[in-house]
Amino acid sequence: MSSHSTSATNLGAGRFTSTDWRLIVSARGTDQPVARKALAELCEAYWYPIYSFVRARGYPADKAQDLTQEFFMRLLRPGFFDSVDAEKGQFRAFLLAACKHFLSNQRDHDRALKRGGGRLTVAIDPAEAEERFAREPWHDVTPELLFVRRWAVTVLDRATARLGEEMGREGKQALFDRLGSALLRDGSALPYARVAAELGMTQAAVKMAALRLRRRYRDLVREEVVATVGEHVDVDAEISALFQAFRS
Repeated sequence: MSSHSTSATNLGAGRFTSTDWRLIVSARGTDQPVARKALAELCEAYWYPIYSFVRARGYPADKAQDLTQEFFMRLLRPGFFDSVDAEKGQFRAFLLAACKHFLSNQRDHDRALKRGGGRLTVAIDPAEAEERFAREPWHDVTPELLFVRRWAVTVLDRATARLGEEMGREGKQALFDRLGSALLRDGSALPYARVAAELGMTQAAVKMAALRLRRRYRDLVREEVVATVGEHVDVDAEISALFQAFRS
């Protein structure tokens, strides 16, 4: 996973982070290196939803790996993005549409890059990819729905990782390790009294820390979503759409 940065760029200082779909769209046709880098980082972060989509379309693991890598290699070539009309769209919608177009135009799948051949544009771990895909209920959902679900999970994973990094820098890694499971309210959180005893805190202090952790987590989830949508996309609607995928 690529690192996260909140520094502003020279394309509208204060408006963009270094990995931001709006930055990419704003720089379309100008060949801005910072926008190319942002697109590469977004692809690096969201390669697995595309891989799961390709696999769910019926391609075997080795072919899916080749096709996914070839897709991102083409996507990141200079000039590819210039003709894309994505000013009001989402990065996930653009990526899925581009992948569908790529697969439909594959007349000879043997043209795909062989694993280990050429320069890897997006780092894909074959073992990790298949281990994750083996846990997917892909027989029971459409490839498109699986893609959106994996996209949503990637957003949550990235937000969780960022929160863990923040807590670690603040010297609160032990607190995060014990309270992190409560972020998604999955019922696996340790009792506050136990956490308090283990860390030498009061139960009230632990409860307040958990509240702050959840608030920060929600903020980070929103930041991750904002980084993948255009200026005119309703962020709340996008978040709702992602979580709706789990109820479909």
